[in-house]
Amino acid sequence: MTEEYVILVDESDRSVGTMEKMAAHQQGLLHRAISVFVLDSDGRLLLQQRAAHKYHSAGLWTNTCCSHPAPGETAADAAHRRLRQEMGMEVPLEFAFTFKYRAGFDNGLVEHEVDHVFIGYTSHAPVINPEEVADYRWLSLPEIERELANNPDAYTPWFKIIYRKIFARI
Repeated sequence: MTEEYVILVDESDRSVGTMEKMAAHQQGLLHRAISVFVLDSDGRLLLQQRAAHKYHSAGLWTNTCCSHPAPGETAADAAHRRLRQEMGMEVPLEFAFTFKYRAGFDNGLVEHEVDHVFIGYTSHAPVINPEEVADYRWLSLPEIERELANNPDAYTPWFKIIYRKIFARI
């Protein structure tokens, strides 16, 4: 397995170096990330369930895809790359906003990220990569709100922070 590197950033999202991905998560260092939200013409969001073997948040529901830009890669290029790799989709994406968050996990890993958020629209179903994604579904805002009220632990921390901002933009 090849090592993956993330882009370490300061509080203003300026690159300050690179680090092996797992080491950055073990140390909880601030790094750049991407999150993609794909919606259909009915305003439903395409959610993915993370694969069971993911290093954190395994089996949880989250936005369409998320990952980290590689050193030398733009956030937009990473968003398109990961959407293809995880969901088998080519969708025009528009940059929406960035946000910063920190979340610790039971296994000791920490996500401390400046997350670049992208939005796209399609009516096509994904062709999921089972190495990355266990399942998918399209849900409306009211359906997501009901699910989060009844089972908040089934969703990733970053998704719970930003999903309302996405629906406010459509």
